[in-house]
Amino acid sequence: MAGNHLEDLVAEWYQFQGFFVRRNIQVGKRPRGGYECELDVVAFHPAKRQLLHIEPSLDSDSWERREERYQKKFEAGRRYIPALFTGLEIPKEPDQIALFVYGARGQRTGLAGGKIVLIREFMNEILSTLRGRRVAAAAIPEEFPLLRTLQFAAQYWEGVSTTTTTENVVGPAASNAAFRRQLE
Repeated sequence: MAGNHLEDLVAEWYQFQGFFVRRNIQVGKRPRGGYECELDVVAFHPAKRQLLHIEPSLDSDSWERREERYQKKFEAGRRYIPALFTGLEIPKEPDQIALFVYGARGQRTGLAGGKIVLIREFMNEILSTLRGRRVAAAAIPEEFPLLRTLQFAAQYWEGVSTTTTTENVVGPAASNAAFRRQLE
């Protein structure tokens, strides 16, 4: 399934933690066709009774433009998400998260009634969990390919060195000091 890698990672992360996840949900059907809005990721954890609405973005818009766009998305989420879980006891309103790859928060912690999370914070949360899971003993299930890749990176990245990589690519004879100077 082709898609947005950031949305894929968000969905995998919450599903891995036991949330039921819905993605790219069209809401607010218009009488003449189309929809009012699309909700990127909605996640519900039944045991914790936690309901999340996450809107990841790779934009580099101004905070004013983001405020305008997220106001629309988060209002639609508060209005339409309860109908997505008919028959289940869910919180009255979701916790809403604006996840950004680009931007410095400065004094901002919230946007349009939701919480701002920067990619560095999100990735640190994932990494802190994956560092403790050795691939040989507790591999991430293959249904989560992005998380599984990150688990391998978390475990093996520190062991990768320039010398080892050079020797593997060009052979031990080429890894002398003169060759390394040429690479620099």
